[in-house]
Amino acid sequence: MPELPDVEVYVEALRARVDGEPLERVRVKAPFLVRTADPPLPMAFGRVVRAVTRQGKRIVLALDGDLFLSLHLMIAGRLHWKEPGAALLGRAALAAFDFPRGTLTLTEAGTKRRAALHLVAGRTALAALDRGGIEPLTAGRDAFRDALLRENHTLKRALTDPRLFAGIGNAYSDEILHRARLSPVALSRRLGDDEVDRLRNATRLVLSEWTERLRAAAGGGFPEGVTAFREGMAVHGRHRRPCPDCGAPVQRIARADNETNYCPRCQTGGRILSDRSLARLLKEDWPRTVEEMEALEARRTGRG
Repeated sequence: MPELPDVEVYVEALRARVDGEPLERVRVKAPFLVRTADPPLPMAFGRVVRAVTRQGKRIVLALDGDLFLSLHLMIAGRLHWKEPGAALLGRAALAAFDFPRGTLTLTEAGTKRRAALHLVAGRTALAALDRGGIEPLTAGRDAFRDALLRENHTLKRALTDPRLFAGIGNAYSDEILHRARLSPVALSRRLGDDEVDRLRNATRLVLSEWTERLRAAAGGGFPEGVTAFREGMAVHGRHRRPCPDCGAPVQRIARADNETNYCPRCQTGGRILSDRSLARLLKEDWPRTVEEMEALEARRTGRG
């Protein structure tokens, strides 16, 4: 899922291309995409874009007449900048937004269609789409602490809850927790003041650094290749690969469509967190520590 750094770079690229330009029309290939009926989508046609902003993980085009187009890419939605009037080709193509200088196309991979487009009138209606989480890059220490401790969740769940923190998802939460040297299953209300401060600092650093890296990678062009798995990430998507800080193999907890990646040595004091499906498979062979895991691997490969 595109998260705060990815969406921010999308917003900057769009701002450079469509700010002050009229939205000539929107061509929708997949009707499910449009989640509002009043005002009707054609009401946006011909209106000038006055601002391009980010609302959590949403991209918002502010149009003349106090109208707002809000686009949520969800997990597999991606944006592409094409020549004016570009055709919508292939099953993944969902919609095209036509401007005088080019066409913004929306695609969504896979069979599950989750991307959502809303057209709303007025800032009150736009605010109703906001899940309420604080902006982690600008929130002060007290606001960050209040959001974190509002409910007693695991840190992984707290960071990815849009009612608590805006724009953080599966990938960057893993990176933040690794930077903070905190377990993904630690409970938020059991953190000490120094741990809360560590988490806040890690959140700001990771999101800022990755925004800069993605901005530099785009090089002034439109960002392509947006993905949750990036070279240079410390733990996310690096299962069994060595932690860049200590060399221990990165571990994961897989649940439904999501997984948590962490370093047992840096984050959990050497303890291997239980992955229920894998633990059921391995039963008594399930390793509880880094040392047990290394011994099990040595036996498996005949090195023990």
